[in-house]
Amino acid sequence: MALPVPLPRAPLPSEGGRAFWYEHELGWATAAGPPVALLTGLRFDVLELPAEAGAAVLRRIGAAGTGPVALAAGRMRLLVAAGGADELPGLLDWLEWGGVALDLTAVGAGGRMTAPEPPGKPRGPTGAAPGGTVGGRPGAEQGAAVWLRPPEPGREVEPTLPALTHFGHGPGGSAGLGDRGGGVPDLVRLVDTAATECHRVRLLRGESTGTKSQPLAFS
Repeated sequence: MALPVPLPRAPLPSEGGRAFWYEHELGWATAAGPPVALLTGLRFDVLELPAEAGAAVLRRIGAAGTGPVALAAGRMRLLVAAGGADELPGLLDWLEWGGVALDLTAVGAGGRMTAPEPPGKPRGPTGAAPGGTVGGRPGAEQGAAVWLRPPEPGREVEPTLPALTHFGHGPGGSAGLGDRGGGVPDLVRLVDTAATECHRVRLLRGESTGTKSQPLAFS
């Protein structure tokens, strides 16, 4: 008896094709996988925070206040201007968040982040996870890296990235790194909002904030 021939499966996303898209469509440096990774500290740095806090940041700031945003394994990754990772500790101190455990970190020069599937590509299973998904993106509940606010091919990413501006002065009252202004999203506002929402999430979860007297801040 002839055995049934299984139907061909849909092709799996190509790691090589993913790297090609980032390198040739966006001009971003990658590191071979699997999984393919994007090198930070060259075109951009990354702020990373819990997805729940990140979703609140996006609601408060809106699309005009952030650059590209990715989600992976319950962590939200906000792309910021290159050099922004080095500014994070000083900004947190200046904004009076120093010494507070926030679960807000940065990845800069020499680092990498998992490359999300390019926008418009299949993202795999779409079943809802407990508590729903962030941004309604299929695959996010499985831990796969996906774009919530993807970069745009053919457009330079740097003008869209939060940076220190004339209106968002850094520590010591100086505009500091990335003193660009001109409609560039404000890194200081983004960091302050992210710190506030990270702190709120930790309090709601009943976790220690790392300080006995630090109040919940609102901006």
